[in-house]
Amino acid sequence: MHFIDQFAVRAKNYISTIASDPVYPTKEAVQDLEKFDTTLQQEPVDANEVLTLLDEIGSPATVKNTGGRYYGFVTGGSLAAAMSAKLLASVWDQNAAFTVMSPTAAKLETIAGKWMLEIFGLPSDCGFGFVTGDTMANFTALAAARHKLLKNTGWDAEAKGLFNAPEITIIVGEEVHVSVLKALSMLGLGRDRVIRIPADEQGRMIAEKIPVTGKPTIICTQAGNVNTGAFDPVEEICMKMKNENVWVHVDAAFGLWAAASDEKKYLVQGIEFADSWATDAHKWLNVPYDCGIVFVRDKEAHFTAMSSTAAYLPGGTMREALQYVPEMSRQARAVPVWAALKSLGTKGLAALIEKNCRQAVQFAGALTAAGFTVLNNVVLNQILVSFGDAAITLQVIKQVQEEGVCWCGGTEWQGKTAMRISVSAWNTTDDDVQQSLQSIIRQAKNVIANH
Repeated sequence: MHFIDQFAVRAKNYISTIASDPVYPTKEAVQDLEKFDTTLQQEPVDANEVLTLLDEIGSPATVKNTGGRYYGFVTGGSLAAAMSAKLLASVWDQNAAFTVMSPTAAKLETIAGKWMLEIFGLPSDCGFGFVTGDTMANFTALAAARHKLLKNTGWDAEAKGLFNAPEITIIVGEEVHVSVLKALSMLGLGRDRVIRIPADEQGRMIAEKIPVTGKPTIICTQAGNVNTGAFDPVEEICMKMKNENVWVHVDAAFGLWAAASDEKKYLVQGIEFADSWATDAHKWLNVPYDCGIVFVRDKEAHFTAMSSTAAYLPGGTMREALQYVPEMSRQARAVPVWAALKSLGTKGLAALIEKNCRQAVQFAGALTAAGFTVLNNVVLNQILVSFGDAAITLQVIKQVQEEGVCWCGGTEWQGKTAMRISVSAWNTTDDDVQQSLQSIIRQAKNVIANH
């Protein structure tokens, strides 16, 4: 059997059993991974044999996050069109750095970027780039901010670095996501020297508390708190603070997709006034890993912060993907994004977002009715629930995970331990929600009864 034919059989089998398999692998399956740990043999091994090993040992130990009952880490599934496009792109094996390396990848990236600018209501002439995820999207956007603000002072950050450079003030909310802090640390801007602005009970930055610095300043806002789903008042912050020395960035790993829904776009009102935005496609657009996207209003700043030149690299006037992202050689990440958007259309994308938000409300309502405490206002797809004290809540999370009907993680929210439920998958059905609720409520009652 040709290795492609064997792959198709095994892939079809894996996909067909996702709904019936435990969401998290058994201890035995995880232990079996030790079978991979052998001495590397001297002779070649046939591709079919390698694939058999991967499937028979590896597949049982995977997390079924592409199914409908995985609610951890704001992880989407894989739309059929996006998954097949990713597979085809792997067969193509294109280097998407330059147009001359892959005209198809370059064209699809340009189209997918244009479509998303329209969906999000951002300026049509923004720079954009496809990166590994929200962390690198934040990194790229903040690099552009660093360039622009230091250029305004007469300093060339790319040429001179940060030694003796004018200081840039960094302002973040108290609930800033760790990906922003990681990006700041990699950029030499520091994660501990930031000014932290207090947040309200939902985790939204309090705009009135933001100081006027009079210096080059980057304000990092958030659209979609990773715990509550809440949105910082980006429009108010932009109206109050923005000028040529103040750059407003929006970390919107999943929250930016609210713009695709007529029901939820009020949450992103005024977000277009910011200077840069970071989001993920492998979250709510449900494309396979990995795929993040960065958008920057000042295309020149974006280009200059990321561009590379060498005698052997192509020049010209057309857009070259490499010039807007940190990576040089890179996979064609835009292909599954184009496929996902093409398959859904604007109505299908809106329906996906609105369905997950409705299901989040179902979770919150049923858990509240069962006597448990939902800690957040469910404005998007995030639910935080407490089952009692920290020990009880952690035990409930543990038993739900071990039962395997669904998978939910834990978090700390304003001094309380909580289960975090993130509804992000295109294939989560109302029946999935009911099965998951039954498991969560059953395990919670068992823990409380035995406590």
